[in-house]
Amino acid sequence: MRESHVSIPQPGSGSPVFKVLVVDDEPETAAAHAKYVNRVPGFSTGAIAANGQQALGLLASAREAKQPFDLVLLDMTLPDLHGIDVAKRMRGRGLTTDIIAITAVRDLAVVRSAVATGITQYLIKPFTFATFTEKLENHRRFISEISSTGPDTSQRALDNAFSALRTTSASAPLPKGLIPETLAQITAHLRSKPDLRLSATELGEDLGISRVTARRYLEHLADVKSVLKQPRHGTRGRPEYEYRAASYR
Repeated sequence: MRESHVSIPQPGSGSPVFKVLVVDDEPETAAAHAKYVNRVPGFSTGAIAANGQQALGLLASAREAKQPFDLVLLDMTLPDLHGIDVAKRMRGRGLTTDIIAITAVRDLAVVRSAVATGITQYLIKPFTFATFTEKLENHRRFISEISSTGPDTSQRALDNAFSALRTTSASAPLPKGLIPETLAQITAHLRSKPDLRLSATELGEDLGISRVTARRYLEHLADVKSVLKQPRHGTRGRPEYEYRAASYR
C-alpha cells in the first residue's frame, strides 16, 4: 500500500492539497499539463521535471524535506530514461508516489509494463481537459476511499476504492450544446465541496456562467447520477433545487 501524504479536502476548503510533479521533456507540453493541473480544484503543480533523473531527484529531495509529492504525471518517452524505468527506480528507492502515465504510445506491452510498476492510470495523447480532469478526479476519489478504510479494510472497501479509478463518463455522449470542458469544470467544482449544496444560481456565480447554463449542466449530472438533486426548502414562489456531488465521500 502506498504512503498517504494527502490531507483530504474539507468542505469549503479552496487550498490545494494534492501536490503534483509534471514530468515531460517538451517545455510547452509540460507547461500545458501544469496549467491543467492548476485548473482542477484541490490540485497544484509542485514542480516540473524535464527528464527521468531530474524527476527522481525532485522526488527524493521532496521526501527528505518531508514535503513529498502526492502524484506524478509521467511522460513515457523521456530523453534519458523510459517512463517505465523511472517508475521502477522510484519503487526501488521506496518512492511510493502514485503515477499517472502520459504517452502517445498505444503498445499493449508498454501498458502492461506500466501496470506492473504500479502506474494506476493511463492518459493517451492527445487528450482534452475533460479527460485530464476525470483522471485527477478518479485519483481523488481513490485516495478518499482508501483513506476512509482505516488500518484494516474489507474486500468491499477495496473494490470501491479501485473502482474509483475506472473511467465511466466517456460511455455516454453529452446532450447537444454541452461542452466536455465545462462539464469537467463543474464536476470538479462540486467534488471539491462534497458537503455543499449549490443552486444553479450559486454555481453560476462561483464559475462565472449564467444560471440557465449552470442548470443545464446540473440537470445532466443529476440524470446520470453524478449529483444529487433535491428541492430547497424555505424558498418562496417557484421551487428552487440544490445539487451536491453524489460520488465523493
